[in-house]
Amino acid sequence: MNDRSPATPQGAAAPTGPPAPTAPRLELLNRERAMLEFNRRVLAQAKRPDVPLLERLRYVCIVSSNMDEFFEVRFADVLEGARLSEGRTAQHDLESVAQAARELIDEQYAVLNGEVMPALGREGIVILNHAERNAAQRAWVDEFFQQQVRPLLVPVGLDPAHPFPQVANKSLNFIVRLSGRDAFGRENHISIVKVPRVLPRVIRLPDALVPGRRQGFVLLTSVIRAHLAELFPGREVESFSQFRVTRDSDLEVDEAEVINLRQALRLGLSTRQFGQALRLEVVRSCPPAMADFLREQYGLPTAVVYRVDGPVNLVRLNELIDLADAPHLRFVPFEPAWPQAQLPRGSSILARLRHEGDVMLHHPFESFEPVLQFLREAVYDPDVLSIKQTIYRTGSQSVLMDLLIEAARRGKEVMVVVELKARFDEEANINWAERLEAVGAQVVYGIVGLKTHAKLLLVMRREGAGLRRYAHLSTGNYNPRTARLYTDVGYFTADPDLTQDADAVFQQLASQGRIKPPRHLLTAPFRLHRQMVRHVNRVADAAREGRAARIVAKVNALTDVPLIEALVAASQAGAKIDLVVRGACMLPPGVPGLTDNIRVRSIVGRYLEHSRVLYFRWGDSDEDEALYLSSADWMGRNMFGRIEVAWPVSDPRLRQRAIDELLVPYLHDRRDAWELHADGHYNRVSTEGVCAQEALMHRYGFPS
Repeated sequence: MNDRSPATPQGAAAPTGPPAPTAPRLELLNRERAMLEFNRRVLAQAKRPDVPLLERLRYVCIVSSNMDEFFEVRFADVLEGARLSEGRTAQHDLESVAQAARELIDEQYAVLNGEVMPALGREGIVILNHAERNAAQRAWVDEFFQQQVRPLLVPVGLDPAHPFPQVANKSLNFIVRLSGRDAFGRENHISIVKVPRVLPRVIRLPDALVPGRRQGFVLLTSVIRAHLAELFPGREVESFSQFRVTRDSDLEVDEAEVINLRQALRLGLSTRQFGQALRLEVVRSCPPAMADFLREQYGLPTAVVYRVDGPVNLVRLNELIDLADAPHLRFVPFEPAWPQAQLPRGSSILARLRHEGDVMLHHPFESFEPVLQFLREAVYDPDVLSIKQTIYRTGSQSVLMDLLIEAARRGKEVMVVVELKARFDEEANINWAERLEAVGAQVVYGIVGLKTHAKLLLVMRREGAGLRRYAHLSTGNYNPRTARLYTDVGYFTADPDLTQDADAVFQQLASQGRIKPPRHLLTAPFRLHRQMVRHVNRVADAAREGRAARIVAKVNALTDVPLIEALVAASQAGAKIDLVVRGACMLPPGVPGLTDNIRVRSIVGRYLEHSRVLYFRWGDSDEDEALYLSSADWMGRNMFGRIEVAWPVSDPRLRQRAIDELLVPYLHDRRDAWELHADGHYNRVSTEGVCAQEALMHRYGFPS
């Protein structure tokens, strides 16, 4: 194998010949189960003694957030299939996925209650329930309740004139059963207490009330429980439970029918909080009759009622991480390095690209600030005539968007492709679109029926008698905050071929007309999928002919069946294939006669692995390899339901750097790596040895 290609890991399977014609058909792994398996790997981070304690708690919260999204987005199809079908298969799928989720959630609470919280207690960070609070602490909590909480709580007693209230998605609520009669002499026994989201879920006690240099906290749920009877004077609380409902959060908009997509989505946002119920959470002590009453209110099957051993929304425990004064229990801060060798501070990025070629940034190990500098330079350069950018997730606060607004104010032609249907970022994107339009920027919303997921920024500058284009392409979002948390690749170029292709993409997104296919950029839903399959097949042909044959793909998910089938055929031909798939992977490796030559691993570490890097080798010469960076995962929705781009790294120096930094470390990672087995389960490779993310941090200045 050419020494410029990613090294074959020690112990990798040797090439084998084509299988016998009677080889069994490959059974793909279940997508939903694969998604839950990813969350199990995230939860395993909360058990690692080498991870700081508050970061272990953060992983518990991340799992809770991921599970919320799983039910809000992925589970709706499973539940709907069971509701519409009378067949056993759909019902079995529902029960199987719901049970797998239940096992994961039970494990999550076991880790929280059995490992993380006791360990935090030993460090002096304690959450005190009512029984554990002393008299002074109870007095303080009582005053807090009376002043901050009680005025916002309005119990609703249920009767024909007071039907079951609308409960917002993922909101905290209490159901209470009362004895006796109400003020009007009636025996309405059930009352609902909705808890406003504006109230903090974690409250820190004054240090003077917590002896022994400890930090004491109380949960809002505990505060309300301790004072629940005060909400019902003259009656006795017989039983109660917290509960939370997770609802379908996909915005259903018929784009073929609406006249104004932005207005339709804004209207949809107003009702999203009250979509179809998909999951009901209650505390473990909730009486069965009370749980059944709630389940019936929402028309849910028993399979999706979850009894939990603690607060029904662990995501809000992130507040404890923020409130705790314990820097030694968090990761040591890492400051991304400025790419001094590529972009000397204070120098012009446009001039650097014009005279010295392309620049590649590896986030979060390298700073995102050069992207802001690139745009800032374009905004204030009088020779820059136009700026075009795609926006998927940028956040409610964004320096980039402020710069685009400033560019429009300065009279530059500004075109922004805003994806209004970026899930859970719709409102922020709508607001930015309106602000951009208000200053004269041209705002378009992509193509009906397709999400614009490509990450492109294009600058056009007058130089001499002509115009020159400069571009930034990325595997991740234009969001400075997530650029410090996700691994991604940013790529600056003034290459005429790439920048002309990028301009053609913007032209098509605005005009929706037919254009000459880009020569170098691969775009979805057009050539990207076909070219990826073609590259895999080219590697398979090389293996059959006895030439070097290698594929290394780093993506977030692998669920596209045609790509999976092409990879299986390449494996059967003898190609060596390594797949670094962070999340859901439906391809089982190591199946005799089918996927012997495929290894699948998942990296779950300090940062969220988000970059997509695709390497193919089909011979022994330098011309027999290709490396692409991409905004797209290997999923059907990315290939056919989104606007995506992948671009080749043609500079040999940058291509080798991409191999050395973006692929090889992850093939040799041991501490953060999990390997997938043919049965769909993962095992951690080791608790010792090389850690890719840590090694990259050290490369960029983090102390050993």
